[in-house]
Amino acid sequence: MKPLSLKTIVAVIGAGTMGAGIAQVAAQAGHRVLLYDANPESAIKATSKTAKGLERLIERGKFSPEEVAAIMARLTPVATLEDLSPAGLIIEAILEDLAIKQELFKNLEGICPHDTILASNTSSLSITTIASALSRPENFIGLHFFNPAQVMKLVEVISGSHSAPEIAERAFATAAAWGKKPVHATSTPGFIVNRVARPFYGEALRVLEENGADAATIDAIMTQSAGFRMGPFELMDLIGNDINLAVTKSVYAAFQQNPRFKPSRYQEDLVAAGKFGRKSGSGFFDYSEDATQEEPVTSAAAPRREGVMVHGDLGVASPLVGLIEKAGIGLEHKKTDDDQGYISVGSARLFLSDGALAASHGDNAVAFDLALDYEKATRIALSPADKCDPVALTTAIGLFQALGKSVSVIRDVAGMVAMRSVCMLANEGADAVHNQVCTAAAVDTAMCYGVNYPTGPLQWADAIGLNSVERVLDNMAALTDDPRYQCSALIRDMVRSGSQFRS
Repeated sequence: MKPLSLKTIVAVIGAGTMGAGIAQVAAQAGHRVLLYDANPESAIKATSKTAKGLERLIERGKFSPEEVAAIMARLTPVATLEDLSPAGLIIEAILEDLAIKQELFKNLEGICPHDTILASNTSSLSITTIASALSRPENFIGLHFFNPAQVMKLVEVISGSHSAPEIAERAFATAAAWGKKPVHATSTPGFIVNRVARPFYGEALRVLEENGADAATIDAIMTQSAGFRMGPFELMDLIGNDINLAVTKSVYAAFQQNPRFKPSRYQEDLVAAGKFGRKSGSGFFDYSEDATQEEPVTSAAAPRREGVMVHGDLGVASPLVGLIEKAGIGLEHKKTDDDQGYISVGSARLFLSDGALAASHGDNAVAFDLALDYEKATRIALSPADKCDPVALTTAIGLFQALGKSVSVIRDVAGMVAMRSVCMLANEGADAVHNQVCTAAAVDTAMCYGVNYPTGPLQWADAIGLNSVERVLDNMAALTDDPRYQCSALIRDMVRSGSQFRS
């Protein structure tokens, strides 16, 4: 399917940050763009702000003065809805109110040609429900951009029950022509990103509630080991705890209180206390002028222990073998009948977290957490069994420090931090695929380009091994008796068939 011709006029309704950004994207792509706001002055001010932003990009060498002049010549603020009648694509970016959106689109149907594509940038409302008020619902879709629209690559192309496939395909091709990374999705609560991302916040909050580790340590594990750009608590404070909680509550309600999306009481209490994050001066962290930065728990230097034995296959943690050899530590390999490999050093038995407590692997067992890349990771989390000999724990700490890692010792909680988070992200992504919301490739594209994940959760699940993901979730479900950890039927089916998401 070809994208819309550059001769097609694009209209954007709503001159706020998102609407102005979408208008800029379309104008940069070469379309004539009409920007409308219920307050005409807002559209004029937004256009002026766009010009100033582009002028700054001239200074940085991103555009020439001639290019900026051409872009701005294509961007026109208009005063009435009737002025949008020439548009072949109209994108709405106004407040999230169903009745207001439905009334707007009904009015547009009476103003625009019958083949005009109508699109909503809604992040939470059902495309099917909005379209139910329209006489031409087949022309209506969702085009969910991410803020700032002129920077973020992802666009979720959302089809409602009556959306014509060719309309969605044309919108997809147009978004791609605009330099975006579009993905198709059906109209379900949270679409892809706002649904699949919930465990990133939810699991961190639960580790905090379980007293597994403090917020600064959890953030450090998720950034320095799992490779995320920001930790969950820093990100929630940046987004605003009130906003993050509102999205969680919206998805929870839309899924009929499915326990996977249950809001955190801890976060609810923060919001009730007005601790929204950066914008209020405090949240999970203190942002006042005299506040000291909270540091993650980091183990003191421990003695290096020579002589390590690797039992069986370490799976996704196999790069540790090369790191041990590179560190010049004596290494032996031994076959084992266990289905999960492990490392023994001194009296310590080290194994990759499998969702069970370390104690289930013996008194001197020490679980270590998942890393995106064990070679590049600068921190590793360890979780010793409650009865672990302090000498055994010190030995485990010394081994990872010898590999160049900072070590954070956390409580023995199910799934630790990175492992439980990634497995739950993969589980939610798998469920979206199973429910025919989108493809596995769309899940990974959406999470990488919409929220800057270091890799797609389903691609990561393949790397971990779907059988290992299943084991982690099953062990956590058994340990916590919490239905939120029920493994997706799709993952179970794929384990039995020996298939992968990205094969």
